[in-house]
Amino acid sequence: MTTFDEAGYRHLTPVDNRGAERQARLRQLGLGEKPEPEFEAFAKRVAKTLGVPNAMVNFVGATHQYVGGLYSQMMPDDGATAGPEMRTAPLDTGYCPHVIARGMALVLEDVCDYPRFAGNDIVDRMNVRSYLGAPLIDRTGTPLGTLCVIDSEPRPWGRDGLHAIKSLASEGVELIHTHERERQN
Repeated sequence: MTTFDEAGYRHLTPVDNRGAERQARLRQLGLGEKPEPEFEAFAKRVAKTLGVPNAMVNFVGATHQYVGGLYSQMMPDDGATAGPEMRTAPLDTGYCPHVIARGMALVLEDVCDYPRFAGNDIVDRMNVRSYLGAPLIDRTGTPLGTLCVIDSEPRPWGRDGLHAIKSLASEGVELIHTHERERQN
C-alpha cells in the first residue's frame, strides 16, 4: 500500500509487514547497529566501480535504518568515523525503505522528476539529486537492507546502471553470508 501526504506530493514510506522479521534476522546476524569494516570497504569499491561520490550498505530494521557500510568523497576519512547522525535515519527518510517494500531495485536518475520522491527530506539534507539502489535479500529470503549510491547531480543510470547495482547487490549478499559464517566460527 502506498500513501501520500495531504498535499498529494510526497510519497510516504510504504507499509512494511516484514519489519519485525527483518529486525530479528539482522539481530541474529549482528548487523545494523555498528559500522562493519567489510561493508565499509565494499561501499568504497561500489562507489569507485560506478564512479559516484557516495555509496552505502544500508540495513533497514523495524524502527530505523542503519548505514553499516559508508563511503563518501565529502568526508576526509571516507566515512569510517561518521557519527550516528550520518549512520541512522528514520524509516520515512530516503529511498531505501521503498526498495525494501518493493523487493526490487529503484532507479531515480533525477529525483526532481518524480514528485512523490522529490519532497523527501534527504533531498535537501544530503543534497541528493539521483539515487540507484537494490535490495540485499539473504539466503532466507529476507530483505535485510539495500546497496545504494547517491549523487548531487542527475545521473543517466539506464539499464547498465540497473544491471550494475543488481550485480553488486549480489556481491553484498555474499558478504552478508560470509559475515554470518564468520560469526558461527
